[in-house]
Amino acid sequence: MWQNTKNSVINDCQSEIKTVIITKISISSIKKVILPKIVIMRVYLDNAATTPLDPEVFEAMKPMLLENFGNPSSIHSHGRQVRAALERARKQIGEMINASPGEIFFTSGGTEADNMAIRNGAKAYGIKHAVTTKLEHHAVLHSMDYIRDTYGVQIHYLDVDCDGNADYDQLENILKTHDKVMVSMMHANNEIATKNDIERIGALCQEYDAIFHTDTVQTMGHFPIDVKKIGMCFLAGSAHKFHGPKGVGFIYVNNERKINPLIHGGSQERLMRAGTENVAGIIGMAKALEMACTEMEDHTNHVKEIKNYMMEQIKEKIPGVSFNGMSNHIDNSLYTVLSVNFPSTMLDEMLLFNLDINGISASGGSACTSGSSTGSHVLDGINDPNEKKGPSIRFSFSKFNNKEEVDYVVSKLEEMYAPVLAS
Repeated sequence: MWQNTKNSVINDCQSEIKTVIITKISISSIKKVILPKIVIMRVYLDNAATTPLDPEVFEAMKPMLLENFGNPSSIHSHGRQVRAALERARKQIGEMINASPGEIFFTSGGTEADNMAIRNGAKAYGIKHAVTTKLEHHAVLHSMDYIRDTYGVQIHYLDVDCDGNADYDQLENILKTHDKVMVSMMHANNEIATKNDIERIGALCQEYDAIFHTDTVQTMGHFPIDVKKIGMCFLAGSAHKFHGPKGVGFIYVNNERKINPLIHGGSQERLMRAGTENVAGIIGMAKALEMACTEMEDHTNHVKEIKNYMMEQIKEKIPGVSFNGMSNHIDNSLYTVLSVNFPSTMLDEMLLFNLDINGISASGGSACTSGSSTGSHVLDGINDPNEKKGPSIRFSFSKFNNKEEVDYVVSKLEEMYAPVLAS
């Protein structure tokens, strides 16, 4: 059984537990408001943004920070020792996805890997047409903009249904009628949990000799991935989405495909990625991925149970809720994500804030765009016939979450909504 995250409690509570609900804040009233002392459970349900570092991963990283500090490019003993550890990590990561060590290149994360695959893949293979959807991560969408503006590539956006499922017949028609095509489609959506059938996409790309890149940032370590079986050309992964450290990831480049580096300046990563490697991060990433793949079945069952429990509790306690994308389909979605659309009330604009001041961390969408005022491009991109008006909150889970935390979150949501729904 995994170690559960600890809940911080304010011990000097003198009044009964109450949920703090704020609908408006005015500068003139801030000094006059005295909030009651409250007991707050700290609950983290934003694991699609980042996951907590596993303590075992931290222990694996420590020697590379304190003892084995040599530069892996140095030829002396300190450097050789670190180089050996680096290559063991490369081999370890390759084995987890059925790739050879020579097909794994370390990056700063998924965004860099996506940019490298799309921008340099388009240039290397003279791509004339690129296929994606408008629901992709901005690392992909902005890279598509770049190859359109720089190389004149025509971008084709596949139609999606109200749950975010792509039209594969449309994809095949584009592949049939165009040459020099690149397809970039994520394995699963980080906001609405809808999965793409990457095996089917890979088969179509192989049949029509197209370049296939997939962003597996949300699914790496959560679903089995076999790059040889899928037949992909490029894949992006990021450590901090499977309880590894931030700031490190990798790109898989099929050994039958060649691209140039995105970053220049040194001979690291066999001339594919300049800059001294983040050794401690890479060691942590390899350890985290090994743990995730080894314990995948247990983790999957645990997280699915937590997600299903929260979904049922929210439906029971808060009338009028619905779910975005495929997130309420436990066995046919990214099981770590539940995207909830709440009924529209006076709480709409302050819902995330009210959750936050009650110790609950969740998201209104992708953390990468949470500071934007334009809203979620993913929710805007699906054609929902129900035209949901209320706020959407993304709750995302990990092996460290438990039902007690879900009970707390749902109780706070119920306390927030009960008065306004009754009025």
